[in-house]
Amino acid sequence: MTTTSRPPTLDPQAVSRWQRTAPLASPWLHEEVARRMLERLQWIKLKPQAWAHWGALRGGMQAHAELTKIYPDAACFVAEAQAEHAQAAIKRIVKPWWSPSQWRATPVRFEMPPPGSVDMLWANMALHESADPEALLAGWHQALKVDGFLMFSCLGPDTVREVRELYAELGWPPAGHELTDMHDWGDMLVQTGFAEPVMDMERITLTYETPARLLQELAELGRNFHPGRFAGLRGRRWKARLEAALAARLKGEDGRLSLTFEVIYGHALKARPKFKVSPHSAVSVEDMRQMLHGGGNPSR
Repeated sequence: MTTTSRPPTLDPQAVSRWQRTAPLASPWLHEEVARRMLERLQWIKLKPQAWAHWGALRGGMQAHAELTKIYPDAACFVAEAQAEHAQAAIKRIVKPWWSPSQWRATPVRFEMPPPGSVDMLWANMALHESADPEALLAGWHQALKVDGFLMFSCLGPDTVREVRELYAELGWPPAGHELTDMHDWGDMLVQTGFAEPVMDMERITLTYETPARLLQELAELGRNFHPGRFAGLRGRRWKARLEAALAARLKGEDGRLSLTFEVIYGHALKARPKFKVSPHSAVSVEDMRQMLHGGGNPSR
């Protein structure tokens, strides 16, 4: 994948269909990754006055509750692209009016954050499913205030490599679209206007008692978005063959099946805009406000 194009092995229609039909819950892995992201907040000194949770329902409801404890006085935007996800998030986040905790709570707005409105944008396990990641990063950048920061995570290229290798050995189409390397994400952050990106990665190994449980977990996490994936549905015989192949290839000495997930974590800032002034320079009203608000001058 180049950093100037959409992912070449991702079918946008398949992504759109998944986003409409994905389970209305946070997968266990998403909550675990969010918990590890929360640990990284100890290094962040800025205390947001307003923050946005992008894709909160799938990204982690438990993590959302923890974030509200960390920033109890901060305004919050919950951004959900699908109406069904927004409604499910409202049911899980908004407490009854008679609850004492509701009386003290800072109101949550279930809408996309306006440009330049938040000090932190939190996006857990969403970026690798985007059909246009550059546009998504640009949208995140636009939502942040100057000196605000982005916290995100996504899956990396080594994710479910065992299944990918198995499909290749069996002569089947790809098991999933190609995932982006953390260095490419860092380059893309810079290209979309972010500053000082910090990227790191870890591999998490999950184990399963049976091939059926492994496949169930994968179905909860996502779908195969590769344009060259199997066309149409497969039958029971194919699934039985897949489960037998998984058991033969992935079973360890303890009898459990192991599967690798590469998780990428990213952090970046929205720096004050810099302008190269020429006799015919054009500066947007929003950028000029941000520049003047900080007392800065256009760079020459």
